[in-house]
Amino acid sequence: MKKLWELFITFAKIGAFTFGGGYAMLSLLQKEIVDNHKWATEEELLDYYAIAQCTPGIIAVNTATFVGAKRAGIMGGIFATLGVLFPSIVIITIIAAFINHFLEYTIVQHILGGIRVAVAVLIINSVITMGRKSMIDTICVIIAVVSFLLSLIFSASPILIVVAAGAIGLILRRGGERK
Repeated sequence: MKKLWELFITFAKIGAFTFGGGYAMLSLLQKEIVDNHKWATEEELLDYYAIAQCTPGIIAVNTATFVGAKRAGIMGGIFATLGVLFPSIVIITIIAAFINHFLEYTIVQHILGGIRVAVAVLIINSVITMGRKSMIDTICVIIAVVSFLLSLIFSASPILIVVAAGAIGLILRRGGERK
């Protein structure tokens, strides 16, 4: 039971201090899951994160579920998921009660503007962190550049980009293993 509550509390902390969604939370996930608790390696966390992006649902929730399940089975996945959701549910419920008056205040608009800038920085930090760990050779760099261009120029579906990148990686790696 101690493991389950530890998962819940850790993911509740992550959920409470992550603004901007799944991308912004990668650096906090790395610090808590990899560095502090050693529940996963950096590579495992990146794998969980990649799979979480490809599966239905919220990236943060999916990642919490994967880490929790690895740590303590099905119940671990449930407790980690509930932990990451709990702060959002409380905060959103409070904001929803006051939303009509909340956004009218200039100070609130300034606070949200500051939060948006901080979230952008967290996302850039996550991109750099993932890029360093993911782009291990020329093939990976080419896949990253092509994926970026497809997304930016053609607004290609992220699902198609991820599936195509995975297929290309599999084909090129498998072909390299045969040689």
